[in-house]
Amino acid sequence: MMKKEIKRLILIVSGAVLMALNINTFVHSADLIPGGFSGVALLIQNVAKKYFGLTLPFSILVYILNIFPIYIGFRYIGKKFTLYSMLMIIVSGFLTDVIPGFKITDDILLSSIFGGICNAIAINCCLMADSSSGGTDFISIYVSEKTGKSAWNYIMAGNFCILLIAGILINWNAALYSIIFQYVSTQVLNLLYKRYEKITLLVVTDKPDELYRIIKEQTNHDATVFNGKGCYQGTEHALLYSVVSGSESGNLEKLIRLADPDAFINVIRSKSIVGRFFKRNLD
Repeated sequence: MMKKEIKRLILIVSGAVLMALNINTFVHSADLIPGGFSGVALLIQNVAKKYFGLTLPFSILVYILNIFPIYIGFRYIGKKFTLYSMLMIIVSGFLTDVIPGFKITDDILLSSIFGGICNAIAINCCLMADSSSGGTDFISIYVSEKTGKSAWNYIMAGNFCILLIAGILINWNAALYSIIFQYVSTQVLNLLYKRYEKITLLVVTDKPDELYRIIKEQTNHDATVFNGKGCYQGTEHALLYSVVSGSESGNLEKLIRLADPDAFINVIRSKSIVGRFFKRNLD
C-alpha cells in the first residue's frame, strides 16, 4: 500500500509539473486557451488585463473555479480520489505562477500540437494515479462512471464554447489554434486512457480453469467456458469468454500467454455492454 501511495504521489506531482510547464511554454507563447477550467482561468486573466489593466494570479482563479467540481468529487466520486485531485490542482496552480515562462518555438501550429500532447500526458498521469487534474475532469469522470463510456469528446464540445467566447473577447487567431490544441489533447487522451473501453477476450485453451483463475484474480471479472472441437485436427478444446476494461487487457493477455503458451487469443473491442459489468472503485 505504501508503494502504491508513493507511486500515486509521484504521478500526480509529475502531472502537475508538466501541466505548469506546458502552460508557461506552449500555451503562453502562442496565446492559446487550453480548455477546461485552466482555459477559463487564462481567459479571465486575459480579459482582466486587456480591458481592465489588472494582473490576476492564475492559481487563485483556478482554486475558486474548482470549488464546485471538488464538491461533486467528494459527494459522487470518492474522497481519496478528490483529495489527490486537490493536490494536483494546488501544485499545478502554484507552479504555474512560480515557474517563469519561456518560448520554445514561434510556430503557433507546433505549439498547438505539442501543447495538446503535453496536456494529455499530464492529465493521463493523474488518471493513472486514480485522480484528476480538476475542473471538467471531475465532470467527465462522474459521467463516465455513471454511463460506463468515455466522456472526453463531450468535454471537448464544451471547450469549444469557451474558445468561441475567447475568439470574441480576445483573439480569433489564437482561439482557432486552440481548437487544434484541444482536439490533439482529447485524441491523445483517448489513446492513452483505456479505463472505459471494453475489451472482449475469446481464448481457445486446454487450461480453462487456470486461465479463469488469472482473469478473476487480476480483474475481478467473470468468464464463461464453452466446449468445442477444432475442425482441422478434430481435438477437443475449451473456449473461455470474458469482457474486461481496456486498461486491464494488455497485462492480462501477457499473463494468459505465460500460463498457456499454446492459447489462441482473440481480442475484440466491444462497442457497448448491456448488463452487469464490474467497475473498480476509484478510491
